[in-house]
Amino acid sequence: MKFHDQVDQIDATKSCLAGSVFDDVDLSGSKFHNVNMSGWKVSNANFSGMVVTDANLSGMTVTDANLSGVSISECRLHGMTIDGIDVGAMLALWKEHKA
Repeated sequence: MKFHDQVDQIDATKSCLAGSVFDDVDLSGSKFHNVNMSGWKVSNANFSGMVVTDANLSGMTVTDANLSGVSISECRLHGMTIDGIDVGAMLALWKEHKA
């Protein structure tokens, strides 16, 4: 099935869209719930204002991204690194010096 220059809203419930290609598509205001996005490759995307809750982002790689204003809370950070620095260890040291 192909959509070209489509402007209607699509309700894809209990659907398999594996292997689909989205190019130059406006998904602003879209909602994704209980979806499998494993293996996704995203480039040149605008995620500003995006809210991610109760998500498995393990193994995710973020490069060349603008993360200014990003807030991360109540998350498991085991093994998470920023520029090779272990974030969990860094936060533990910060909390130690803060006390």
